[in-house]
Amino acid sequence: MTDVQRYARDCFRGVTSDRLGVELEFLVFDADNPVIPVPIARIAGALPALPGGSRVTFEPGGQLELSAPPDVPPVAVARLTADVDAVRLALARAGLRLGGRGLDTLRPAVRQLREPRYEAMAAFLERPHGLTMMCSTASIQVNLDFGADPRARWERAHALGPVLVAAFANSPFDGWASGRQAVWGRLDPSRTAPVARNGDPAGDPAGDWARYLLDARLMLVRGTGGLVPVLDGSAFRDFARVAGRSPGEADLAYHATTLFPPVRPRGWLEVRYLDAQGAAEWPVCVAVVHALVTDDRAAAIAMEAARPVAHRWADAARLGLADPGLCRSASACFRAAAEALPRLGAEPALVARVRAFASRHIESGRSPAADQTEEIFA
Repeated sequence: MTDVQRYARDCFRGVTSDRLGVELEFLVFDADNPVIPVPIARIAGALPALPGGSRVTFEPGGQLELSAPPDVPPVAVARLTADVDAVRLALARAGLRLGGRGLDTLRPAVRQLREPRYEAMAAFLERPHGLTMMCSTASIQVNLDFGADPRARWERAHALGPVLVAAFANSPFDGWASGRQAVWGRLDPSRTAPVARNGDPAGDPAGDWARYLLDARLMLVRGTGGLVPVLDGSAFRDFARVAGRSPGEADLAYHATTLFPPVRPRGWLEVRYLDAQGAAEWPVCVAVVHALVTDDRAAAIAMEAARPVAHRWADAARLGLADPGLCRSASACFRAAAEALPRLGAEPALVARVRAFASRHIESGRSPAADQTEEIFA
């Protein structure tokens, strides 16, 4: 057996700088007929050269993903903003529009990508929720360096999760403010539940991650015929029995890429629980998360405010800011973030956008989902 404990510890060893990386997913719609699927080839053919250098990829249902290279936050946000603007204009000329929400409720889930990984994932996750997750959801992923105190940032990213889920809930469906989170909650919990043991991220992060890696169900193994889905409920600790050989570190590293907890360590911190936002709102989401996790003064205020609701993930997804406790916590968190952003080098215009978002959504107790009943475009 490869050394899982060592691998897990290495996942918490990153640079001590404060770079920011962002991965934006967008649903893409035909502007004139948004209920029809849009082929990936049509989207790809309309894309321009990107001035900010973002990497372009596609999710299985045709969701467009822009991944900005990590940089200091003001530069990372500026470059990705330029890329999103360029993409919006180019797609508009091709009769396409970027979606402004985290769940596609207009079109059936149809998988366009057929790579072996996605074939195995589809077999493992099953219908309907696995297919919906793969093909009809969109998110924002915020990637942060661990800094000088990885344990503190790990704890903050977890404890603030319900507040941030509620504040940025943007996928209304079937009574949920974040229908996207509802979909994820119905998948295999061994790979989607929080990593921290008993919900306490202040324990041993590397030990918790090692346990999670071992206990999570195997999605697939590499055999002589390629990737083979594992459908008998075996966990990674059963790898040798399932595959007929001991796992190597490459097997463990690949297994880790099939796990989707709300916060994942990869030598940096991945915050994965945020609904996609419109093209004008995603910088607010990124700025608030960055400020609350990396700025010690803001984090101290936010952690105290979030303490009463730190375990209310399901309530946050269902109720959003309509829940008074989550709304109160979000209000304090947004004030702390707005005060921290100038210290972190944010442009005044971005700080103003954070305050405007707070006025529109946080202080009114209306998650973005409340405004998304009719509007689907960014």
